[in-house]
Amino acid sequence: MSSFDCIPDHPASSDLVRRLKSALDIGDENTVMDLICTEVQHVNATIELSNDDWMKEPQAHLHPLVLVGLWSLEYKRELTTPLCITARNGHTACVRHLLFWRADPNMAPGGQSALHEACEGGHTDCTELLLEHRANPNLLSEEGLAPLHLCTNQNTLGCAKLLVKYGAMVDLPSEETQETPLHIAAKHGLYDHALLYLRYGASADRKNSREETALSVTCGQAKEQAAQGSYLQVCRLLVMYGADVNTTDEEEKSPLHKACKNASHSLVQFLLQNKADVNAIDYNGASPLSCSLQTAAFKQQLRPRLTVQTLLNHGSQKIWPMAFGKVLRSCASVPEIIEILFNSYSQVPISEQWREAIPEEIFQMHLPFYESFFMLSCTPRCLQHLCRCAIRKKFGSKCHYLIPSLPVPKPLQNYLLLEPEGILL
Repeated sequence: MSSFDCIPDHPASSDLVRRLKSALDIGDENTVMDLICTEVQHVNATIELSNDDWMKEPQAHLHPLVLVGLWSLEYKRELTTPLCITARNGHTACVRHLLFWRADPNMAPGGQSALHEACEGGHTDCTELLLEHRANPNLLSEEGLAPLHLCTNQNTLGCAKLLVKYGAMVDLPSEETQETPLHIAAKHGLYDHALLYLRYGASADRKNSREETALSVTCGQAKEQAAQGSYLQVCRLLVMYGADVNTTDEEEKSPLHKACKNASHSLVQFLLQNKADVNAIDYNGASPLSCSLQTAAFKQQLRPRLTVQTLLNHGSQKIWPMAFGKVLRSCASVPEIIEILFNSYSQVPISEQWREAIPEEIFQMHLPFYESFFMLSCTPRCLQHLCRCAIRKKFGSKCHYLIPSLPVPKPLQNYLLLEPEGILL
């Protein structure tokens, strides 16, 4: 029977449900326990916390687009049990009482069992009680998720440990997206969760419905500067457990493509140190360098020029010189990147039309650089620059470690590594 056909023991309109919801809203555990123990019909009663019956009323105010049939309304109702309510709110004493009176820990009239609710809330004591009373650690919710899939923050680590102890399958995929608990840990940058699953035998290279491994997911999620340290930790762990750094998803994007798109310099460095293919091409023909350039203007707080510089020093193929106008259009606000790219060639013919690609306010903001840039339109590059290009060509993809080993002053090493100087000579 579906939740829509189920007749609740206690409907949303009942006085009991109204009082129960009020107690839950203010976190009054004593009142919740009193209502459940004295007024709920039985321990496995079905309680309707809410519904959309208001839509059936003749006087209901519906959006005009609904009335003309352009929008559809989905009828929703929230069904639950006393055990699910108390587990969701971490009321350990209530959970213990209900289990003593043989409440079914696997009932899920609302789509999630009490164990799902306890794990989602990070309620370790409730989780342990439920597992001790034979709650199924691998039961899938109505959305196709196991309790481990709901361990999505650091507060749920205790729940995750209990689940695997009681037999939760660490490689169990969700129904729709085929994500394993390791994918979930990777998505949220949860190092301890990931380590737990890997120690219990999780596959580091298991793919989801988008053909992403946990490593691919990690690199795709490392978007915010503050969180990149935790994602780097997870990446290190996954590679230590044998994750393939050159795996690709359904769009043929590698973890390096995703790290470059996010301007995650630390991840880019780590992947390249572990033999990621710096010139991998995705389904749309984009390289990691292209991904970095596409988002550079929107990621300036992450210093995307470091990513571009690192890629070139690891042997990334340079962009086609005639495409420099397109790069100017997308990266004009990041002149350090323009300088690095331009200096990666011995000579690039500068077109006067490129000036039109740079918005006037950007041009004025970085006037010294762009004046020096266009002054080279009819001038050969200096001998020092040509020597730099000759050395870099000789070292190829080994520039990143051969140049720092040269017995020359640090400023000269930086020059050879394409460190931007603010003007072009």
